[in-house]
Amino acid sequence: QVQLVESGGGLVQAGGSLRLSCAASGRTLSSYAVGWFRQAPGKAREFVACISGLGRSIYYADSVRDQFTISRDNTNNTVYLQMNSLKVEDTAVYHCAADVTFGLTIPTQYTYWGQGTQVTVSS
Repeated sequence: QVQLVESGGGLVQAGGSLRLSCAASGRTLSSYAVGWFRQAPGKAREFVACISGLGRSIYYADSVRDQFTISRDNTNNTVYLQMNSLKVEDTAVYHCAADVTFGLTIPTQYTYWGQGTQVTVSS
């Protein structure tokens, strides 16, 4: 079992930045690929980015490429999502998820999920 806890969300003005963290416990995170997803009110959960277990492979959704950066620190069992130039439309609950397979973009493909952290971008 892997337990995931997100943090770092909050209220930020458009154009600002936030860094989200996804802290894992239970098992060594380096054994798992981790993805970030977001879900805005009334919308389906949307893939944002994913990173392989050792961080050698990364994949972004087109909507956030060049705006968000995913990274990981396996010594601290944590994955990060640096979000820059935030827009009102980035407002959502952001979730991290883990699975042994890298490159998954559909939520149901992931085995473990965190509870999410709210990101609100004001205009």
